[in-house]
Amino acid sequence: MATAPVEPARATSRARASRRNNKLTRGDKATLAVMAGIPTLTQVLLVWFPMVLSIGLSFTSWNALSLATIKPAGWSNYQFVLNDYPPFWPAVAHNITWLLFLACVGTPLGLMLAILLDRPLRGSRIYQSVFFVPVMLSLPLIGIIWQLMYARNEGLINNFLGTAGTPNAVDWFGDSSVNLWAALIAATWRHAGYIMVMYLAGLKGIDPSLREAAAVDGANATQTFFRVVFPAMKPINIIVVVITVIEALRAFDIVYVINRGTNGLELIGALVVQNLVGEGQVIGIGSALAVMLLIVSLVPITIYLARTFGKGD
Repeated sequence: MATAPVEPARATSRARASRRNNKLTRGDKATLAVMAGIPTLTQVLLVWFPMVLSIGLSFTSWNALSLATIKPAGWSNYQFVLNDYPPFWPAVAHNITWLLFLACVGTPLGLMLAILLDRPLRGSRIYQSVFFVPVMLSLPLIGIIWQLMYARNEGLINNFLGTAGTPNAVDWFGDSSVNLWAALIAATWRHAGYIMVMYLAGLKGIDPSLREAAAVDGANATQTFFRVVFPAMKPINIIVVVITVIEALRAFDIVYVINRGTNGLELIGALVVQNLVGEGQVIGIGSALAVMLLIVSLVPITIYLARTFGKGD
């Protein structure tokens, strides 16, 4: 009398049991729904909904007093900003200056610090902590700290120059000819520490055999870095470029603490707040400025990332 094979039956039974064990329970589904739903809902309410609302309001004329006063304005807000709004083009020039300064000074400074601290240096952990401290501070707090540094009569810098309390003392944040550069130095203080940490992590992850192979081929330290190490940190370089662009475009906190983005410190982000908050608010103009800043922020970053990752693939 023939008997059914036992092993295949046991295997089938184990597979069915495994499938039953892999099924999500109601509690698991509820947990996943909460973990995915709350961040998604927060993102929609605090980011996407205001963004869509700003785009819609940029085509309206509204005094923010009553919804009944909202009137369609077409492209007039954008035309006004581009042609008849005096602070706009100086703000654009300042944002471009901010980007160039961070790209040419702040980012290379962070890279240089990372290279120095990547070497076997006594107390390197302490130096890393010292340079990273500004990154942990908020930009408004950094603005307040540098206000104390730049104060005309009691500031550290004017005291160091020996001009504090004299007519020759420089009003670093009050003089429109120098306050932008003073604010850029304050922003670079934080930016360089952030870039240093990122590049230091990239340098620690480089395979030592790459440096050894370059040394065998007769490359010196400079050639090894620029021809071997730096290209090997391509993912870090991409992130650094994106961060630098974003930092320059969203610059706002420091200048708003200094003088609310006026008197030589006009930035697009500050103009947005000036038109959306406080007295004399013009919601349509502020929304148009916000949409323009959004487009300027997204387009170059998206193109750069698409090209870079496309070449990598």
